[in-house]
Amino acid sequence: MLLAFDVGNTVIAVGVFDGRSLLRSWKVRTDSDKTGDEYGVTFLDLMRVAGLEPAEITAAIVSSVVPPLTPVIEEVCRGFFGRAPLVVGPGLRTGMPILYENPFEVGADRIAAAVAAFETYGGPAIVVDFGTATTFDAISAKGEYLGGAIAPGIRIAAEALTLKTARLPRVEIRKPKRAIGRTTVASMQSGLYFGYIGLVTNTIAEIRGELGGTARVVATGGFGGQVAAELPAIEAFEPDLVLMGLRIIHERNRDAAA
Repeated sequence: MLLAFDVGNTVIAVGVFDGRSLLRSWKVRTDSDKTGDEYGVTFLDLMRVAGLEPAEITAAIVSSVVPPLTPVIEEVCRGFFGRAPLVVGPGLRTGMPILYENPFEVGADRIAAAVAAFETYGGPAIVVDFGTATTFDAISAKGEYLGGAIAPGIRIAAEALTLKTARLPRVEIRKPKRAIGRTTVASMQSGLYFGYIGLVTNTIAEIRGELGGTARVVATGGFGGQVAAELPAIEAFEPDLVLMGLRIIHERNRDAAA
């Protein structure tokens, strides 16, 4: 079985695959102060509660956008599961040409999500990842990673309102009953929610126009499940898209993993 880690700025997504099937996935809060031992015990507990044994893990792969945690998760793979992981980065075959001016600038999670989207839905395609940042990734009809856009995630926007103003409170991010708020909280929720919907809708439209107007749109990320239904342009929501991509990349690097 394959153990896959997607180390993000807010959460670490962990998945266990048996062949092409994702048996279980979990999300653990990202904490750069935690040691490998602390993370290892957490992952072991999650697996055992799910009825999975560490000895069943035969390979591991890691994508990370938090450089200090990359060696920590590598240590977890070796120390707790007895496997040296593949780490998505230079030298690893993804099967997807990266046409960014500097390919090393593209986050490993974005590449993994793009690989999974193209493998599953074909191209051209757009991946919208509703994470700490909201990212838009464009994939050509030939399966090339073309680039994309990066915007603040909705939680970052909400925190900025609270931190940079004297009287605005923290608010729950949810769809308000109406766009015209009658309280400060309702007004903030309206601006955040409907403003965010507008940001995503317009960015998809602009990228789709440059791709030729027929691109399929796939969403992923923690907030995606809440807003995908509000966005007619989004055809599918895949919460484990990055993990799916990691599984595909691992298959394409079997020799390196052996």
